Amino acid sequence: MKLLHSIVGQQRSLVRVLGRRYFAASTEEYAKRNYANNVSEYNTVVDSLSAQRRHYLLRDVYDDMMLDGVQPTRDTFHSFIVGTMKGSRLQDAFYFRDQMKVMGLIPDVNLYNFLISTCGKCKNSDQATQILEEMKHLEVKPNVQTYICLLHASAAQGRLDRAYAIVRDMTAAGLGLNKFCYAGLIVAHKNKTPVTDDFASKVIEFVERSKMWSSVETDGANAENVMMGVSDEELYNLPTAEYVHRRGVFLMRQFTAYHTAFHAAADLKNVNLTETLLEMLKNDGKTPDIYIMIQVIRCYLHAGDIDRALQTFEEYINSGKTPAVELYTTLAEGAMIGHTPKGMQIAQDTLVNMNSRNFFLNRKMGSDLLLLAAGEKTGGYTTANYLWDLMRARNLVPLFPAVEAYYQGLKDREIPADDPRLLLVSRTYDNLLARSGPRGPQV
Repeated sequence: MKLLHSIVGQQRSLVRVLGRRYFAASTEEYAKRNYANNVSEYNTVVDSLSAQRRHYLLRDVYDDMMLDGVQPTRDTFHSFIVGTMKGSRLQDAFYFRDQMKVMGLIPDVNLYNFLISTCGKCKNSDQATQILEEMKHLEVKPNVQTYICLLHASAAQGRLDRAYAIVRDMTAAGLGLNKFCYAGLIVAHKNKTPVTDDFASKVIEFVERSKMWSSVETDGANAENVMMGVSDEELYNLPTAEYVHRRGVFLMRQFTAYHTAFHAAADLKNVNLTETLLEMLKNDGKTPDIYIMIQVIRCYLHAGDIDRALQTFEEYINSGKTPAVELYTTLAEGAMIGHTPKGMQIAQDTLVNMNSRNFFLNRKMGSDLLLLAAGEKTGGYTTANYLWDLMRARNLVPLFPAVEAYYQGLKDREIPADDPRLLLVSRTYDNLLARSGPRGPQV
């Protein structure tokens, strides 16, 4: 890992940083530059990069393997493709698939499922369908997860026609529909453009159907997925995927269809649907979990009812139930929409309350909030300043887009050039700009 350590904190890939290998170097010098010497060590590097969400470096690790003459195994390719799936890097995923086949390794059904999942994350259902055809050609038998991945790939683009066709194929094959299937149908209806008139009634129907027993329920994540840290929610690209990754213990996973339904209602600002779903939960004798409460608050905020959102938040906090930092960030983020004086004050009060109760922002949460707060054109800029100070207190450097927006916002105000805050933000901006370097987006 010696070479990898030399570029920690930089947003550049290994080969592009180094340019080329120096094969004329002495054995000792080469050892200092090298970070892996065999397939086992390279596998560790790949897994480490995936865990750090540095998916953009995976292609370059593979290039280094080839330069070192290290032969990737089937497990190595699985790790590469899982990493590209988590990073939504479709081009890289197919590159590794092609390299695998060149080496005479036929992808198995799990690997094809990861590829289909990547297509869904990248909203490319046509490519997902082509993968299914490739599986048939190579006589790789699809499993239940294959069909559900295909369903969600179609749902991501609002392709209701394809989603229902996959459901028909599953039914014809004698496969029942489970909660993930109904969640996919909810997502498909939400993403359909324009949204159909029967959207709300369909969501309610699918939630009710998801409560029924299905033989598919026992066919959850397989052992390989669990071992590689791929949850069902991530494989199927559900709205809860990131939340499960961070705080799975606080999520009632039997509520999968409910979670997707509340998330869809919030996205579409459908307060009536949100309240109907809450009543359904109550009639089921169930209590909303934190994720559902986050979506309820988000729905009220998106619909412009900030008072109702604040009331819902306070009722939950005062109920004695276990809160989570996401409750605070959801209210603060939604309150800042439009940058009204009332909303900005509620956002700041919420953040102060959060900090007083020892809930802390991570880098991504803080950066997202700072980016939004930095858009305030009038007022005292106190919310943006407070967010910057919160992150500085924990030695967290915001992501570049947030620092750039905050820096610009400070420059647009009448602040002396020697102001300590402006100078610190300016240095941080320059450092991040220098470290990031030019990097074009992947197609």
